[in-house]
Amino acid sequence: MNLLAQQLNSPSRAGSYMLTCSVDELLAAVAEANFALFDADLKGVKGKANLLNALARAAGFPPEFGANWDALADDLCDLSWCGEKAGYVLLLRNVSDTFGLSANDREIAQDILADTVVYWRQRNKAFWIFFI
Repeated sequence: MNLLAQQLNSPSRAGSYMLTCSVDELLAAVAEANFALFDADLKGVKGKANLLNALARAAGFPPEFGANWDALADDLCDLSWCGEKAGYVLLLRNVSDTFGLSANDREIAQDILADTVVYWRQRNKAFWIFFI
């Protein structure tokens, strides 16, 4: 197993990071580590609804996704539709400093993402968030 794939398998190190390798290297490591990859391009995303829709598409949320903050938190913590995976990677492309959100909504989104990392860590699975 390559070094990046080994690192992905460390729940205690999982969190939010700028991607420091190539996307191709990340994709290879994700496949080797048997992780699910959620690849979201947030270029031009403005507003809560657009962000939620982009994340729902990237993660393949079930059709009944409620398109609100609670539904986002719930679905990120129940990824059963992905099949049995060793962990998860959320790749966020073209993210602006504000996520295209108001200050309040940005704080909520960041809290949900941070809570998701902790949730999966407590279940001994890694949930990584990479920004490019």
